[in-house]
Amino acid sequence: MKSNEDKPSSIYQVIGASSVGTLIEWYDFYIFGSLATLISKQFFPEEQGTAALLSTLAIFAAGFIVRPFGALVFGRLGDLLGRKFTFLLTLVLMGGSTFAIGLVPGYKTIGVAAPLIVLFLRLVQGLALGGEYGGAATYVAEHAPAKRRGYFTSWIQTTATLGLFLSLGVILFTRNQLGIDQFNNWGWRVPFWVSILLVIVSIYIRMKMSESPLFAKLKKEGKTSKNPLKESFSHKANLKMVLLALFGAVMGQGVIWYTGQFYAQSFIENTCKVDFEQSRTIILWAIVLGTPFFILFGALSDRVGRKWIMMLGMLLGILSYRSIYQKFIDYTNPALKSNELVLEESGIRSVTAIPDSKSNQKLFIVSKKDTSYSDGAVFKYTTTDTLYLAEPLNLSTDKSAQVVFACTTLGADSGSLPTYYTMKSQATEALQNAKVDTLNLLVNYQGEKAAIGVEKKVGKDTFWTMIFLVFIQIVYVTMVYGPIAAFLVELFPTRIRYTSMSLPYHVGNGVFGGLVPFLSTLIIEYTKSPAMPNGSPLAGLWYPIGIAAVCLVIGTLYLTNHIDEDVMDDENEYIHN
Repeated sequence: MKSNEDKPSSIYQVIGASSVGTLIEWYDFYIFGSLATLISKQFFPEEQGTAALLSTLAIFAAGFIVRPFGALVFGRLGDLLGRKFTFLLTLVLMGGSTFAIGLVPGYKTIGVAAPLIVLFLRLVQGLALGGEYGGAATYVAEHAPAKRRGYFTSWIQTTATLGLFLSLGVILFTRNQLGIDQFNNWGWRVPFWVSILLVIVSIYIRMKMSESPLFAKLKKEGKTSKNPLKESFSHKANLKMVLLALFGAVMGQGVIWYTGQFYAQSFIENTCKVDFEQSRTIILWAIVLGTPFFILFGALSDRVGRKWIMMLGMLLGILSYRSIYQKFIDYTNPALKSNELVLEESGIRSVTAIPDSKSNQKLFIVSKKDTSYSDGAVFKYTTTDTLYLAEPLNLSTDKSAQVVFACTTLGADSGSLPTYYTMKSQATEALQNAKVDTLNLLVNYQGEKAAIGVEKKVGKDTFWTMIFLVFIQIVYVTMVYGPIAAFLVELFPTRIRYTSMSLPYHVGNGVFGGLVPFLSTLIIEYTKSPAMPNGSPLAGLWYPIGIAAVCLVIGTLYLTNHIDEDVMDDENEYIHN
């Protein structure tokens, strides 16, 4: 009687088992990025603001940076022990570390230990993902018929985007069920906890799969590599293939992927200030519409070759990114809105006086105002003025130090946000009515400008236009990513394929691609100046555009469009002689 190791698996079983597991690993990996803005407030001091977000993005990026090391470790295991064993191990590591992130106490509870523990778990995630993709892509490709390899491996390519879709879907569902306050407090942990259930199901499915037939044949004949790392990187011809794969294809593919999905979400939320739910819904719809194109371009690559589809995707991104992101800015700029104001739905909603928790002589006046437009757009402004008191604050009625007074007290019918100059006497009266002893208010505006925050909900037409603009970027993603698995599998011999293809893939995606949100946001920070306090919002695009341009030139010059049907060949059919 044959064991599971000996039983051949149909190509559709192979795709199903590989795709489910890989999708779950991407889900685990991307929850963190999808919740970056909220996580920054949980694991770092709240007053750090942008610095906390950058620190969170840096931890997010750290998971990408270690992916090449995971590729080396697990790639070696995959070439020595087999594909199936290795990506079972990576699945357990990924699921366990994701679940654990959901258990880590926040900064307010354990201080600096919180971000350090999360960083460690994020590194484990990165190592695990470094071994997962190469195993899954190799496993499917080595089962696939030669003339349909691009089509069948493209199903694996959908899992990265669908993993992002699943993470966003679970986050929005949990947020809607628990409510915003509960979700921000503890409910954000639920998507991390859900991971463990998904991993258990995937492990069960993968345990029933057989080993790759090509690897099983090599193992039976005693021809597996004794030292995959040495063969992959010390042999001049194979090292050349690794470098060409990285700098001629995967590097550009990585920045196109992360710009079109993660940076798009980060830009829409943090630069354009579109609210949490709507920014993620835009990405969700774009993913739904764009995902079938992975299969389309994967199948097309079986007919016309892999190279030019990937190169065209990079070229389109290079040429159009700045205009697309400028459209995001224009569509969310209140100064450019042509729609009429809905006056009865606009105006100041509330004004709150909040004493500073660290100083009893400082008072924050928080004013909230809505501006509604006829197209359904609502821009919510929050202005925080800082008042310095001549005497220490003494609340005789509320020791928790929060005083709320009616917006009419501050002249809400003025139609403009209250400032110190229009509210001094009214604020004094309101504080007196609230039994606050200090009446002599002093304000020092030197270095204490009013902080203005905004959260935008765009109108229906703009909403669908922004979906279309993200969809265009995802089509670029499908062009560069749909054929890449077949391209990499055909580039390397079976005995060292797992190791050889995993390293360039994870350097290109993990380092060059994964750093897009962090470096692009950092570049914008460096462009800020007194004359331009918000910086140059499009400056961050120069990083992905530059990397894609370099890759486009190298790929165009040094890769050919030939399809290698015999993946047992040791010859490199892609190098242009």
